[in-house]
Amino acid sequence: MRCIPLWSFSVAVGLAALAAAQVPEDAAPAPSLEERDVVTFDQIERLRGHLPDAFWDHRELFFYEGMRLEIGPAFADYTPAKAYVEATERFRGQARIGPDGSLENFTAGQPFPDDGIACAEDPQAGVKIMWNFDYQWRGAGGAARFYYSYWDRGERLPLYYQGRGRTIELSHRVEPRYLDENGGDIFRRRKRLKQVLGVEVDAPFDARGITVLTHRYKSTDGPRTKAKNDDTWVYVPTLRRVRRVSSAQRTDAVAGTDFTFDDLFSFSGIVPQYEWTCLGTRELIAPMNSKVKAYPYEENHNFGPFGLSYADDRWELRSVWHVRMRPKNADHPYHHKDLYIDRQTYTVLYSFAYDQKQELWKIIWHNKRWSGDHSLTGAWYEGWEGVPEPRDLVVVSDTIVNVQTGTGNRIEFWDRSGTPLGSPGKVRRYIDVGRLTKGR
Repeated sequence: MRCIPLWSFSVAVGLAALAAAQVPEDAAPAPSLEERDVVTFDQIERLRGHLPDAFWDHRELFFYEGMRLEIGPAFADYTPAKAYVEATERFRGQARIGPDGSLENFTAGQPFPDDGIACAEDPQAGVKIMWNFDYQWRGAGGAARFYYSYWDRGERLPLYYQGRGRTIELSHRVEPRYLDENGGDIFRRRKRLKQVLGVEVDAPFDARGITVLTHRYKSTDGPRTKAKNDDTWVYVPTLRRVRRVSSAQRTDAVAGTDFTFDDLFSFSGIVPQYEWTCLGTRELIAPMNSKVKAYPYEENHNFGPFGLSYADDRWELRSVWHVRMRPKNADHPYHHKDLYIDRQTYTVLYSFAYDQKQELWKIIWHNKRWSGDHSLTGAWYEGWEGVPEPRDLVVVSDTIVNVQTGTGNRIEFWDRSGTPLGSPGKVRRYIDVGRLTKGR
């Protein structure tokens, strides 16, 4: 898949016309693209009907002279791992929406099978989609090396962060060893939903050694009044001590970036804190299975003159849900956010955040990699006991653009995989707060 400036590192492991118009159900784009087509800058008009209006309206930030946008297969099969699919069927019909948009009686797999979601008829369709997003197949979590860069109107700023991190799913696991023995938990009857992040900063020099650990709790699936906030600890090398940091404020900017704490992966917040409405379905084109090498394999890939584009890559046509988020808290900086969520994998293709004046503020989009594609680096995402074939469409880069200021941030973690850390003993040691200072 979640508060201090360093929350942003969880990724290592981890909209103008649309404000007024609802996207119609099953709106089809113009049939102007075919697999293996290459779209260059002088041909970008071909993409217009395949993109959200708000993205197209700001196309000068993303499309540029020299780009070669390759069209990949339409509606490729990214079905999740067999164990996840089997868990979805095993517990079909048990999960339900409770008070305050909470999730009840969920064990493992996808909470709400796709054939049970009727966007036009079901007022709970939006929140069901978001619970499916929250529990999409991510393997055992995520582990990667990351590079976090800052951009201002096309200028790359010297501020950056580089390091390693890992997310561990502690509950709702689909492997038989956990599902059959502990109801999906690694550790029986624990309150932690997942160890959201463990981060170690390697660079720049003055940040080297900073380590962050965040726990999220099972109660966040319940109503807001019963939810326990995330706990976050940070080891500060200059102080040689661990400090506990409040995680209550999730809408603050992250480390001087344009991200808020809940913007990572387009949404990394707590579902019941928002109202969710399904506005329809569309077919859109977006990066889905990257054909490029970037950090940590290669550090000099061209992301366009603004440093925030994936146009020089492979894009695919996908069927998506259009879901609108409205904060329940009156002091939230967003009036709403529109998310376009892939209907098969439940990863987000695009999201668009609007300020309290209902003016487009930020565009967030992502690049991805398919676990079964070994064309770039060979085998990079290994299977494990209970999941011999991971079948995971992995987000490997987040980019956010502030269209009001021209600034933005790109986070890269192209080697991210969801292969587990190892035995429960290794997991226990990794999530122990005492690990932050051990050996220092």
